[in-house]
Amino acid sequence: MRDDTSTTAYWDAAAGHFDDEPDHGLRDPAVREAWAARLRGWLPERPGDVLDLGCGTGSLALLAAEAGHRVTGVDRSPRMARLAREKLAGTGATVLVGDAAEPPVPERSFDVVLVRHLLWLLPDREAVLRRWVRLLRPGGRLVLIEGRWGESDPASPSAAGQSGSVGLSAAGQSGSVGLSAAGQSGLVGLSAAERSGPVGLSAAELSGLVGPLAERLSVEQLGPDAALWGRVVRDERYVLVADLAPARRHAEIVDVHLILRRGGEVLLARRANTGYADGLLHAPSGHVEDGEDVRAALLRETAEEIGITLAPDEVRAVLVMQHKAPTGAARTGWFFEAELGEPGRPGEDGREPVNREPEKCSELGWFPLDALPDDMVAYCRAGLDAYRAGHRFTLHWHEPGDPIAYDPAGPDRLTPLG
Repeated sequence: MRDDTSTTAYWDAAAGHFDDEPDHGLRDPAVREAWAARLRGWLPERPGDVLDLGCGTGSLALLAAEAGHRVTGVDRSPRMARLAREKLAGTGATVLVGDAAEPPVPERSFDVVLVRHLLWLLPDREAVLRRWVRLLRPGGRLVLIEGRWGESDPASPSAAGQSGSVGLSAAGQSGSVGLSAAGQSGLVGLSAAERSGPVGLSAAELSGLVGPLAERLSVEQLGPDAALWGRVVRDERYVLVADLAPARRHAEIVDVHLILRRGGEVLLARRANTGYADGLLHAPSGHVEDGEDVRAALLRETAEEIGITLAPDEVRAVLVMQHKAPTGAARTGWFFEAELGEPGRPGEDGREPVNREPEKCSELGWFPLDALPDDMVAYCRAGLDAYRAGHRFTLHWHEPGDPIAYDPAGPDRLTPLG
């Protein structure tokens, strides 16, 4: 957005008579009640945090505050903001001077972002909408009151600041589009041709912009309701209400890992043809399936991958690790220990691992636990390092750009949790 100080001066000059328009000042009780009733339907039933961008003199903000909501208004015009503070006195509302396209408020702080007759004025509307969405908490709501003026009302007056016109006179008379005191560049920079022709955003256009950002949206036509405007209007006026996806319960994969020991050695398998960490060594492992407990999953994966049937009392949980991949996906790994005897020794069972999944594993091998090879998956290597150190609960939290492969010279992402 252009930093056009003349725009702020323009809206400062317009502030004194901004409320003369019926839908601005809401001085007529019938108009006020019409907007109050609509607003009650657009805002959540429970009190929430409402951000009114381009709040003007605060008429809609006052209705929201009277409905029990905690309101913050933002307007670029200091004079508009002052009038809004006076109107909202005693409600607990806050009014800030700032650019509605880049509001001076923290992200994820509001349940509703309310904007009236403003978005159509702003350049790069897609970027502005993305910024507004970031201000909302999960499950938050955009309430966007917009229109396209001068298109379907051939009798609408020309740019003289009268009803039905988007034009603003040189004296700063407010037009009937109900423009809140955004103080944004764009309006006063319109050419005469632009001011005399149809302007604004159609409901179809705005739906196309908002649709990718919302879980669901609805459009309600407002033009036919003369009570909202204090007169009959024939151009397109509407509200778009868009709900973001609610916060979803966190879920992540649970996997199991076998630390199969024979004396001082541990069994590792070299991954192949999987599309993930191929060529690197990893302990026998797999995902827990629906309905399985972690021990049952470990026993199943052991039989499937290396052909050894272990009894439940032969395995012992030795480590739980929450791991985040460099891509940001998280999972929780359970590491179990089991012992195999030396083949041919008296009293030993002589069970020997066999590669049962050659399409996924190129080789099995025994490696010294105290001198592990470097060509390992970093996740597995961190688990074995934690096991050797006697840790029972750890985090292994990759950062973006970290390699999947263990790097002996790389950062240590292992964090013991007691």
